[in-house]
Amino acid sequence: MAIDAYEIRLGKVFSTDYRFIIPSFQRPYSWRRENMLELIGDLEDAARTPERPYFLGSLILVKSGGNGSRAQERQYQVIDGQQRLTSLSILIAVLRDLETDEELLRDLDALLLEQGNKLQGIKAEPRLTLREKDADFFREYVQENNLEGLFALKDTELTSNAQRNIYENTRAAYDEFCNRSTDERRAFARYLVDGVCMIIVSTDDLAGAHRIFNVMNVRGLPLTAQDMLKAKAISSLPPADRDDYGKRWDDAIDLLGESAEPFFDTLITIIDHGDMRHGDSSPFAAGAFDRYFNTHPANEFVGTVLEPYAHAWLHVTRQAQDQLPEPVSEAIQTLCDYGDATEWYPAAMWILVHKLDVQAVHVPAPSPSDDQITAVSAMLRALERVTGVDNLINATSSARKARVARIVADLDSGTPAQQSAALSVNDNERHRALLRLRGELYMNPNLKKVLLLRANDQLNGSRVTRPRALYPVRILPERIGPTSSFAAWPESIRDHWVDRIGNLALSQTNETKMEQLDGFSSRRDRILSQSGARRFPLSEQLADIQELTPETLNDRQNTTVRLIAQYWDIQFDADHTDLTAVSEERLARGNGSPSRGSKRITIAQVVEAGFLLPDERLVWKRPRLGEEWYATVTGNGTLRLDNGQEYASPSAAVKGVTGKNGSNGLAVWRRVSDGSKLADIWKAFRMSHQA
Repeated sequence: MAIDAYEIRLGKVFSTDYRFIIPSFQRPYSWRRENMLELIGDLEDAARTPERPYFLGSLILVKSGGNGSRAQERQYQVIDGQQRLTSLSILIAVLRDLETDEELLRDLDALLLEQGNKLQGIKAEPRLTLREKDADFFREYVQENNLEGLFALKDTELTSNAQRNIYENTRAAYDEFCNRSTDERRAFARYLVDGVCMIIVSTDDLAGAHRIFNVMNVRGLPLTAQDMLKAKAISSLPPADRDDYGKRWDDAIDLLGESAEPFFDTLITIIDHGDMRHGDSSPFAAGAFDRYFNTHPANEFVGTVLEPYAHAWLHVTRQAQDQLPEPVSEAIQTLCDYGDATEWYPAAMWILVHKLDVQAVHVPAPSPSDDQITAVSAMLRALERVTGVDNLINATSSARKARVARIVADLDSGTPAQQSAALSVNDNERHRALLRLRGELYMNPNLKKVLLLRANDQLNGSRVTRPRALYPVRILPERIGPTSSFAAWPESIRDHWVDRIGNLALSQTNETKMEQLDGFSSRRDRILSQSGARRFPLSEQLADIQELTPETLNDRQNTTVRLIAQYWDIQFDADHTDLTAVSEERLARGNGSPSRGSKRITIAQVVEAGFLLPDERLVWKRPRLGEEWYATVTGNGTLRLDNGQEYASPSAAVKGVTGKNGSNGLAVWRRVSDGSKLADIWKAFRMSHQA
């Protein structure tokens, strides 16, 4: 078994030297929005020092072999690295879509698609081919520059979780980069190609590749970074103290179980007011602990840092919340609603140790005064507020960590919590938060649940007790059958409401089990069938609705948005303007954000802006079938087929012709007058709103 290993730049990874194939036995693309945003944040941080390369890990490949032709020699099965290759392809596709320089656009395109060369026996193929189920989807929408078609898709048109992840991650990346200047995007693209490196490990044997993967990822039980840190710290103490402090160190670590490494990552923020440097191989490589031990003895670290913060860790990770005063425990539980978004841990732990006198487990803590409990609860609520707003506006994990580091630095310096800029929400963040709340909610289900929890808590006047199972579900479903009570609603109205917060309620039955119910009464009754859901006033209100109307959803939308804005105190800006009442366009102008981002564009918006005109004719030519279909743009923002049927989206008009989903309407319909694809018209409209 021959093994090759070498380091190369990303521009060389996405080149004619390689054609990557994801074998069918690999898991599907599973990175989520938060993974994509974290990758972007890491790369942007690294790009600020372009002279330093950024190491993005290794790829483990199996050479596919073949008859020796140039094309087959370049084919490699990907054993490890699929998630990164797919996500990097999405980033490149987004940068290409936003690029206006034709030469740079071609350069970016060449990173994704092999142009082909008949003389060299090279077929025009994508650089990366996903598993069979998702390969055509990824090629059509991402690699072949059809992001407008991707943004126009509905959930029902995504046939796998991998496709949903591709859809969500592309939108997340687009929303990030459309906010950057042209120079910033180009600098990022240059660094991506020239400054990011990977290690390529290749072999010609599949079993051998798996052995390499296991060796690189399962290394027995070597000394951990904290083991080495302990040895270094304890050995610096006088011999008479080593056994005692070594035992105390071990006792603290035993409390943490398998979470010791993330705990020490958190300590870096607390003692050094920063997080580990991106690209370092160890959470301790940034030198934070070295700097600490240069000025503090090891016994002080054990007694004033390790032991009390290990105890605080148990509180914030829900393992010992019952030991806290009820208002403080309730505030921590509210922060825990954010699930895997745990960037708030260091600030909460600092507050518990320094303001509530949390000590080591074996040291009884003094009973806090009522004033202490009130002050700590207020600080934790302020932390929850900025955590919620940052998650709502899609702040990257790096940005959230940076805010928490500033909070800890402020508190450590004696700045009162009320005066900490990092613990406050500015007008730009208010505008962005309200813009997100009032629009279509493309976010993970847990954050939707958090938003509904905040609205219900505000309406209830106190925290509603959460049942063990709780899900955000649609009142108006996305899939509508011909006998549904919603079948008579115009498609444009259904499309407007399906992904807005006014159309969501908390239920103990998840969306998957609700799918077969497409009428209001059946969905309402299922939502209210369990007592846990009826605790939430916005869900309980459904019992009083006999027939759902667009007006009812509009009322719920306005109410829910206002309740969340009141909970986080973001309803009014510095000029006392009620942000729940102003137009979305004004909100977008108020924070300098583009008014569209990756939002789905409707025919009505394009017509209103003059990019399509009423009565213009569109054609869909299907030469293989000898068919041509025509549609007329209406002043109402629909497409009317020649049989008189009207549809609110190009893809719906395709379905009206074929009777089934499948063809992307933006790609197939063209304007008769000049042959322009609707995808190009949609992109021109979107770009006009990005300025």
